[in-house]
Amino acid sequence: MGKPFYPSLYQVNTRVWLTELSQTMGRPATLDDIPDRDLDRLAEIGFDWVWFLSVWQTGEAGKHISRRNPEWRDEFKQTLPDLREDDIVGSGFAVAGYKVHTEFGGDSALQRLRDRLRRRGLRLMLDFVPNHTALDHPWVDLHPDYYVQGSELALQQQPKNYIRVRNKQGVVIFAYGRDPYFPGWPDTLQLNYGNPSTQEAMIAELLKVADQCDGVRCDMAMLLLPDVFERTWGIRCKPFWAEATRRVRQQFADFAFMAEVYWDLEWTLQQLGFDFTYDKRLYDRLREGYARSVREHFHAGLDYQNKLARFLENHDEPRAAATFPPSVHRAAAIVTYLSPGLRFFHQGQFLGCHKRISPHLGRAPKEPVDEQLQRFYERLLGLLRQPIVRDGKWQLLDCRAAWQGNWTSDCFIAFLWESPDAKRLIVATNYSDHPSQCYVNLPLGDLVGKKWKLTDQLEEVVYERDGNDLQSRGLYLDMTPWGSSVFALIPI
Repeated sequence: MGKPFYPSLYQVNTRVWLTELSQTMGRPATLDDIPDRDLDRLAEIGFDWVWFLSVWQTGEAGKHISRRNPEWRDEFKQTLPDLREDDIVGSGFAVAGYKVHTEFGGDSALQRLRDRLRRRGLRLMLDFVPNHTALDHPWVDLHPDYYVQGSELALQQQPKNYIRVRNKQGVVIFAYGRDPYFPGWPDTLQLNYGNPSTQEAMIAELLKVADQCDGVRCDMAMLLLPDVFERTWGIRCKPFWAEATRRVRQQFADFAFMAEVYWDLEWTLQQLGFDFTYDKRLYDRLREGYARSVREHFHAGLDYQNKLARFLENHDEPRAAATFPPSVHRAAAIVTYLSPGLRFFHQGQFLGCHKRISPHLGRAPKEPVDEQLQRFYERLLGLLRQPIVRDGKWQLLDCRAAWQGNWTSDCFIAFLWESPDAKRLIVATNYSDHPSQCYVNLPLGDLVGKKWKLTDQLEEVVYERDGNDLQSRGLYLDMTPWGSSVFALIPI
């Protein structure tokens, strides 16, 4: 079986998973201890990719800063009221080297895990952090010119953006890694992409990573774009991503790139070689709760939408169950995951977890399972295993007023999925807090002269409709607040 056109990805918090296994086993767990039954389960429920967050080696400097930062500690205590010092392990994005953390079993354990994933048809995604390194990365001594450096004046004027570091050459002032809208990340140092040697070194690191997995999620990928980098640092640099993706695919033709990207730069990065880019815009519009802006998002061309990674939560965002009330959560999930693109899920999402786990932490709190939400996701994942939504044709449907003066048709978001063997799914959601009615226009040429059965895949309710009426007026819907249906349309 070939790769699906619209795959699904599951993000795992590696440190938290291994901590839980360690508690069960009574000894430190490594990647070799991840049970086969859990990998079997991920394959069975329909995932194509597993992203193991934070497998790379981190250093003592990052851990020390994470433990001493009072603002971060306040956040950690909100997540873990019984916070212990050893729960704070340092950010997984303060990478000290692209080798698997020694506590996780090293590179050989990752290779064995990758082999186990492959046997189940699962592909492995890992992190690549291109903008910065840890404070105690070897390059600080060996290649200080790879970093953005500052002056005493810069340190005095911007103490949250620069740090004085002692390396083998003496005392050097380095810039913290950052984006242009926030203070620097004090456990990182900013790489200088204006230095061609830095770019070559990072491509070499990327090639090393590509030999260990099937794809990378590139952290804050837009920060390397020449105009963004110059705006942030006042340093001109050559483009990086087009050359980097090209060089990797020369050696690993099937390698995949996913970009964490914001600021409406998704299309730009897609043109530079990224297979998938975060769709934060859809997530934000769903949080706002207005159907029209969500629907307008789907007017974009499929050449763009097919490369969007659709999500309701990830390690950076708050938990979906804490963000959306239950009925809104279900409606947002139907819209998000039955649209085209990569379906991106997060560990704990199916269980209704409420507490976001900082990348600085190695332990998660115990939370009760939301069994109703769990059953909903089981049904949704069953839908996503169907070939029609993995390889079929998608289109946005028009909805018009059910009667003159009824404006609630504006509250609907509706899709049509078609497969080459003439199977059809109609997805409809009333994305509002009140009952709504509409007629959904069905652009199908074979409705006339037949009776049709519509089976709701979410509720197992069956309706019969006349094809002439479906053709002339459309499919009439009267839906409860935040209600959704996924109809299989079958001729009788």
